[in-house]
Amino acid sequence: MAAAPLNLVAGVDSSTQSCKVVVLDADTGALVREGRAGHPEGTEVHPDHWWRALSAAFDDAGGLAGVSAVSVGGQQHGMVLLDAYGNVLRPALLWNDTRSAQAAAVLTEEVGAADYAKRTGLVPVASFTVTKIRWVRDHEPDIASRVAAVVLPHDWLTWRLRGYGPVGASPLGPDLGQLTTDRSDVSGTGYWNPATGEYDLELFRLAFGRDAVEASGAAGSGGAVILPRVLEPGASPGSVHPSIAGEGVLPGQSVRLGAGAGDNAAAALGLGARAGDVVVSVGTSGTVFAVSDAPIGDPSGTVAGFADASGLFLPIAVTLNAARVLTSIAGLLGVDFDELSRLALDAEPGAGGVVLVPYFEGERTPNLPHATASFSGLSIASTTRNNIARAAVEGMLCGLAGGLDALRALGHPAERLLLIGGAVQNPAVQRIAAQVFDLPVLVPSPGEYVARGAAVQAAWALTGERPQWELALDSTPEPDFRPAIAEQYRAEQRKVAQAAAG
Repeated sequence: MAAAPLNLVAGVDSSTQSCKVVVLDADTGALVREGRAGHPEGTEVHPDHWWRALSAAFDDAGGLAGVSAVSVGGQQHGMVLLDAYGNVLRPALLWNDTRSAQAAAVLTEEVGAADYAKRTGLVPVASFTVTKIRWVRDHEPDIASRVAAVVLPHDWLTWRLRGYGPVGASPLGPDLGQLTTDRSDVSGTGYWNPATGEYDLELFRLAFGRDAVEASGAAGSGGAVILPRVLEPGASPGSVHPSIAGEGVLPGQSVRLGAGAGDNAAAALGLGARAGDVVVSVGTSGTVFAVSDAPIGDPSGTVAGFADASGLFLPIAVTLNAARVLTSIAGLLGVDFDELSRLALDAEPGAGGVVLVPYFEGERTPNLPHATASFSGLSIASTTRNNIARAAVEGMLCGLAGGLDALRALGHPAERLLLIGGAVQNPAVQRIAAQVFDLPVLVPSPGEYVARGAAVQAAWALTGERPQWELALDSTPEPDFRPAIAEQYRAEQRKVAQAAAG
């Protein structure tokens, strides 16, 4: 007797570097097939590249054959500007584009850090969407005058999957009233209030100089800029258009879409994160976040009080410098990641006093967009390949430990640490994490947790219930907390911050 066909759902992770698709068994969460495609490098990218990569990643994963629902997780904060005809007006400015640092400072001065944190859960820095639209207003007024809608990467991809888009290049055309988002992603814009669940249209007007209105599902906005309609967790904006779903989808069968999510909120769903868990993700950027029952507003701006994708909240601290720190130092030493790990583990904790403050791309936490990286503690005796390799790993992790300290300072419980991201498969990262963080460290089995979380959303939209899939663990490094590592890092980090500020 033939086995019964699986009930399949798909999740997408449209990240800075690539697009990943996972197709999972909706009942168990088991991986059935997967695919990926690359994105161009840079801090501004035309969204058409994401659309082509999404199509290629779906093809690589065997298409949507047998899939009942799909949802898109995407990099947060990216600014996508559309005109009234659905055309993208300029390449999207990504989260890691720091040209709007001055705009962030001006917005903070105009509103006040405490008031801004109270109204949105965050204080403007160059990463957030609100600062990017201010930059466009000030530097590209011709483009600003033609903007009909402002959306985020996952919003745009979901809209396109439903069949909407530019005139002549989409089945349903440019109905901007059909734009949707979710609470997790919109909470990173800087003009939405997680506590009330509503847009702060006054802040949008202050930033962009034009009125805005939330999409209603109907075309037209009276000339105001359209912002996507915010969907509740488990909701669906509609279905994948049949012409886009492709072969393998049975006649009369639709592929339902989930609400979508920002990447970190999707990862929390994929991990099944609960109160007391702290997630540290080591990717292009580094993130430290926790699921919280209550919204927060941190006037210092160190922690952003985002919403999560389950109906709760996701306080988060983000560093710009994470996995690329290891890539840079491995290149400097002329080694691969395996050899970098061996070199680092052959050095003593503290790297013989060598400290790397790894602000290669400026930094967001702390907010030092124009800072540069700095090695210190170098002497004839300490300048060894082993110490330099270990200082790279320690510096990257100590930067993330500052995010954990900030969460704790706001009263959030921390009972265990879940360490995810491609870089954590490096044995040195796992072992040194157990020395930098004073929490039990758990390393989930390698997986695409953003895409997996999006698949959770897809299953939720399909059945009306959030699935509870089991989390598999890869390792649990032996606790070995060494406070001296963080102490010497903090001393050098203060010097770098003073130099950048002065």
